[in-house]
Amino acid sequence: MSAQKGKDLLLKIGDGAGGFVTAAGMRSHRLAFSAAQVDATDQASPGRWRELLAGAGVRHAAISGSGIFRDEASDALARQLFFDGEIRDWQVIIPDFGSLTGPFQLTALEYAGEHDGELTFELTLESAGELTFAAL
Repeated sequence: MSAQKGKDLLLKIGDGAGGFVTAAGMRSHRLAFSAAQVDATDQASPGRWRELLAGAGVRHAAISGSGIFRDEASDALARQLFFDGEIRDWQVIIPDFGSLTGPFQLTALEYAGEHDGELTFELTLESAGELTFAAL
């Protein structure tokens, strides 16, 4: 597989009507998966080595990124989702890999700007339910 352009990773917000709109002009992105482990070790564990229970841990995904909002509408939508604490479907398009879709909560939204530059933002999304992956 050849190197991929980071700018091609795309973040979309569910529009509430079954579709998605591009969230913003993202300049950096990060998608992280994690799974909690469940320790099943007991006195009879071979050699007293730790044993883990397969498939029992809670899975979690987090998305973070920064950039500039494309327009007032995408800024207003993200801001409203944050202040309402609403859980909404989001979609991440990963080029030459697939798309990840599911419910997320916008848990952090930060704004910054220089006096001679554009207004930028940083956001963090935390998974809030089952996610689905579709290969491209």
